[in-house]
Amino acid sequence: MSLQGKTIAILIAPRGTEEPEFTKPRDALLAAGATVTVVGLEAGEAETVNNDLDPAGKYPVDKVIDGVSASDFDGLIIPGGSVGADKLRGSEAVVGFVRDFFQQAKPVGVICHGPWTLVEADVVKGRKLTSFPTVKTDIRNAGGEWVDAEVVVDKGLVTSRNPKDLPAFCAKIVEEFAEGRHPDQARSA
Repeated sequence: MSLQGKTIAILIAPRGTEEPEFTKPRDALLAAGATVTVVGLEAGEAETVNNDLDPAGKYPVDKVIDGVSASDFDGLIIPGGSVGADKLRGSEAVVGFVRDFFQQAKPVGVICHGPWTLVEADVVKGRKLTSFPTVKTDIRNAGGEWVDAEVVVDKGLVTSRNPKDLPAFCAKIVEEFAEGRHPDQARSA
């Protein structure tokens, strides 16, 4: 499927985003022809991690969260990593940015601990999704239905559990982003 002409935002946190959950979706989107914009909390470079603790690569931040709007993009990726996801959900600007994608009915892909940001944005109620197992109670408490599955698609929202699920996750995000807006997504936000 081609994502030619589509611009996708991918969030990255300073010292905490899980590297494969950032690089694999980014690479899949680029391979499908999308323009990918790395959105961070701070200008410069963001250092990723492996297994939450081990330093990994450094990646340039294209735009800082305060300078972007969901209307600038066709879709959003929220990678995991418990430290990175916690930093992202702690930013009011990120939470508002995420919420706006749902209000605008745009597809969103989230993996691992990334659904914490969805919980904070109050867009989980009435949705079926998956995550890293330790996030399931947060999802249930926010009114979502947590399932243990490799990949779950619900009205333009694609979720997966961990890096082992990345092949299925990447295939589904490309598919959902190619489909474009999902009107039911906005009704749930």
